[in-house]
Amino acid sequence: MKPFYVLVLSVYLPLAAGAQAVPADPVPAPLVAAEVDLKALEYLSRPVVVFADSPNDPNFIRQMNLLAEDPAALAARDVVVIQDTDPAAQSAIRQTLRPRGFSLVVLDKDLRTVIRKPLPWDVREIARAIDKLPSRRQEINERQPAR
Repeated sequence: MKPFYVLVLSVYLPLAAGAQAVPADPVPAPLVAAEVDLKALEYLSRPVVVFADSPNDPNFIRQMNLLAEDPAALAARDVVVIQDTDPAAQSAIRQTLRPRGFSLVVLDKDLRTVIRKPLPWDVREIARAIDKLPSRRQEINERQPAR
């Protein structure tokens, strides 16, 4: 009887492992600043804007890789990643935020600038900074009220 159990497990175990390997949702690609209207994101999302003078800037490449490591943490905080690597285009976002070279700018849902950093930050640091915002604390309290 025991060889029968081994046979059954050997057949169904790979199927169960394969079912778990399917990704839930595809990661949304970063938006291009020239195509984004910040007013449309007001009170809906927290824009995280990554500026650089070139898409080949090492800080820009590192920042985009860091953001891609944990998209679930960003999605839980309603973050929308926006990239702007063309200073000559003078997008509306670039004119509003006025970056110099590489810059990471985190905005709150009311489009108020919360953080400006001249170097890349990982998702954990960005998430912790967002979690300290009054609007984020209010969201957490509304989703998980005290008992």
